[in-house]
Amino acid sequence: MANNPVANLLRAPELKEKVLFTLFILLIYRTGAHITVPGLDVNALRAAFGNLQNTFFGIYDMFVGGGLSRATILALGIMPYISASIMFQLLAAVFPTIEKLQKEGEDGRKKLTQWTRYTTVVLSAAQAYGYSVFLQSIPGAVSSPGFLFMFTTVVVLTVGAIFVMWLGEQITDRGIGNGMSLLIFFSIIETFPAAIGRTWESFLLGEIGAFSLVALLGTVVFITAAVVAMTMAARKIPVQIPRKVVGRGRIREGQKSFIPLRVNSAGVMPIIFAQSFIVMPGTMAAFVDAGPVSRMAELFQPMTVGYDVTYGLLILFFTYFYTAIIFNPVDLAENLKKQGGFIPGVKPGARTAEYIDRVLTRVTLPGSVYLAIIALVPFWIMRAFGIQTFFFGGTSLLIVVGVGLDTVQQAQQLLLLRHYDGFMKKGRVKMRGRQRFM
Repeated sequence: MANNPVANLLRAPELKEKVLFTLFILLIYRTGAHITVPGLDVNALRAAFGNLQNTFFGIYDMFVGGGLSRATILALGIMPYISASIMFQLLAAVFPTIEKLQKEGEDGRKKLTQWTRYTTVVLSAAQAYGYSVFLQSIPGAVSSPGFLFMFTTVVVLTVGAIFVMWLGEQITDRGIGNGMSLLIFFSIIETFPAAIGRTWESFLLGEIGAFSLVALLGTVVFITAAVVAMTMAARKIPVQIPRKVVGRGRIREGQKSFIPLRVNSAGVMPIIFAQSFIVMPGTMAAFVDAGPVSRMAELFQPMTVGYDVTYGLLILFFTYFYTAIIFNPVDLAENLKKQGGFIPGVKPGARTAEYIDRVLTRVTLPGSVYLAIIALVPFWIMRAFGIQTFFFGGTSLLIVVGVGLDTVQQAQQLLLLRHYDGFMKKGRVKMRGRQRFM
């Protein structure tokens, strides 16, 4: 095999088809993300969104690549499907029926997928209705407000969200990588060239000094490397599987393995949850003209101490909360016991679950602190260098790095599988040749 993985991907016909198919689907998605809903004045909409960056609209707009601020036909993006998936993931801790389906294997997964799709349609319609009401509240944005505009907008945006969900499933089934994650990935990186262009323009105009620009680039590179390292970091718990007699006197040799507990098991979700809470005062102040609400929004404005402290504490809380939801030490201990495995020095069963839970609690602490720092570093950079044009968001960075690493790993697995398939085919050909000779 050649050392260049990209060349290997393009050299293999079946893998090349997967890559080209994925790029084709992403091209369709990004093309649809620039077609505006009929009956809108985009300039008036952009002017209104300029004051909504620190609200729910600003966060949502980042995940859909600016489609919400342009009111495109794919403005809702993949977020309704992601919301539905997270909802069922959280409900599994409350409703035994959903938890049972998660453990039923392929059949349970298919049923949950269908429920997620139906929920996506309902969420898309509800969000589209709310968005159409919001569009009509912007002066001069809608040329002919009324029932017809609202009905058309709801239908177009709902169908667009369903179409995006279908595109993501096509990538997952026939392309490379997780389709839903890749759609968000490309929506985020699409904004990078414009941000870099604005930063360079500020440098040419003298708004940013040469030292500040070099220091900014160095900081960005360092933070990216740190995110990659922490994303892959894990605490490995050793596991011993003893020798076992299988079938008619056959002995399965003992194996040594490990359970990897990632330092950042919760991924980017704690930051998203924390952002949703921290922008509530700003969102309310944007639509409610009241003194107490406005004063509360000022306390939680970015670049303030109150914002940093509250945001950091929320991230720490949601890191532990979400990790407890997605990771069940009791189930892991039971599965380990069924396989005959054990952790050296720890009794199987309840003691194993307690040990795993204790280790996970300790590992989660540095992971939560790391997430809080990554989320707050962009604001510290803006204060230190006085740069307002380039916002290197911690949320977007974590998503881009996580999805990028996952896609690269899947591509490497496909290359490795193809390599072994070719090796096995050569072995079978040689065996047939020997049989003919004999």
